[in-house]
Amino acid sequence: MSDKVIIFDTTLRDGEQSPGASMTKDEKVRIARQLERLKVDVIEAGFAASSEGDFQAISAVAAAVKDSIVCSLARANDKDITRAADALKAAKAKRIHAFLATSPLHMAVKLRMSPEEVLEQAKRSIRFARNLAEDIEFSAEDGYRSEMDFLCRVVEAVIKEGASTINIPDTVGYATPELYGDFIKTLRTRVPNSDKVVWSVHCHNDLGMAVANSLAGVKIGGARQIECTINGLGERAGNTALEEIVMALRTRKDYFNLICDIDASQIVPASKMVSHITGFVVQPNKAVVGANAFAHTSGIHQDGILKNRETYEIMRAEDVGWAANKIVLGKLSGRNAFKQRLHDLGIVVEAEADINEAFTRFKTLADQKTEIFDEDIIAIMSETASAEEGEFYKFISMSQHSETGERPKSRITLRMGDKEVSSEAEGNGPVDASLNAIEEVAKSGAEQLLYSVNAITSGTQSQGEVTVRLAKGGRIVNGVGTDPDIIAASAKAYLAALNKLHDPSQAKLNAQMTP
Repeated sequence: MSDKVIIFDTTLRDGEQSPGASMTKDEKVRIARQLERLKVDVIEAGFAASSEGDFQAISAVAAAVKDSIVCSLARANDKDITRAADALKAAKAKRIHAFLATSPLHMAVKLRMSPEEVLEQAKRSIRFARNLAEDIEFSAEDGYRSEMDFLCRVVEAVIKEGASTINIPDTVGYATPELYGDFIKTLRTRVPNSDKVVWSVHCHNDLGMAVANSLAGVKIGGARQIECTINGLGERAGNTALEEIVMALRTRKDYFNLICDIDASQIVPASKMVSHITGFVVQPNKAVVGANAFAHTSGIHQDGILKNRETYEIMRAEDVGWAANKIVLGKLSGRNAFKQRLHDLGIVVEAEADINEAFTRFKTLADQKTEIFDEDIIAIMSETASAEEGEFYKFISMSQHSETGERPKSRITLRMGDKEVSSEAEGNGPVDASLNAIEEVAKSGAEQLLYSVNAITSGTQSQGEVTVRLAKGGRIVNGVGTDPDIIAASAKAYLAALNKLHDPSQAKLNAQMTP
């Protein structure tokens, strides 16, 4: 076996299944480019058959990415597989990832197919996919809860049909490390042609053991691909966290004796980008990428760190991309300096008009803040990208009054389509009043599921980053807004969410639960 572990990132597909984490095409391309800078081996860009939006996003990622394999998920049928192949046409290196449930529960209740029907369907689908691409991955959905004898039959058959990667997911997060590792090892031992494929693990975090199970899958089971997401993003309790896997393999190389090609210095930038785009804030005590991951408050710990870093740190913060906030630009900085910083951050902007729009936003912010940080630049580009996609609702201006003993009031002016409208409303606070004012004219009737505030950088001059999550008609959307004025940021976030509800291309169909 090789000592290299393939890192398969599914942030853009499985991560997007988190309620409210749906990403636009341009957002997916931006994250994919950052994953490429991270040197991820395989980028699963989406589920091509799930919606036209996902198809277009996969096609855009396939055209943009040059150094990583681009993958699309597909159910094990000709229609889905053809759709995946079409979406991947522009990819320099592509993979079709077909899945079919193999556990007794899923076959009987969800698929309503007999084991023999599932076996035949798996064989036919891989045979068909092999005619459209050389790199084919097969996932046995709910594989860990499948019967060993039947799973061995299915895996042996799809390898004969041309599958090059076999993935055994712990779809519901039921596994424990030693048992999961033994499960993979048993499969590899019992399947006669197991040496002809790469074995992969895909673990969910329902019991908090996704990372441990994945590591057991490679250490005990002999798997050589780990499927994971940035920040552990994913449906329910999330997926295996890429940053934890990578740093565990590096920090404990003495135990695992395995390598991966990830550029760890890009981990924190990737984490921040995904957090900003999805609105899923990283908890402060999150391993590797949390704000407190390398913070020391205890006097004893501080004393030890000052004497020797290794007394309380097993990793260096700078190795994963942490650094003190660096002032990169100010209001006197020119357009060329701004363009260079975009390049340094891995942000690709091809159209001059888009650069001009972003630079205008930068200058506006520089007039409000004396210090501009990398995080501010990323936020500016996120707003610019959103504007590029077309906005039905656009923030223009606002004023609000809040005084102790009086009910707060807000007046907001916005553009709706091709007309400018203004509205006033009261609320429990200035933010509530502002959102009520928007709803007075938008009349969306959406349910607000989440309102959260995060400071982009440190200090009272920091921009506020607000996330608003709305639900309507079975759809859940996320809106993110940034501004030094937290009330304005709240209004922008609400409008961003309304724009997604208004745009039918943002609708996404997840046809069924996936690995």
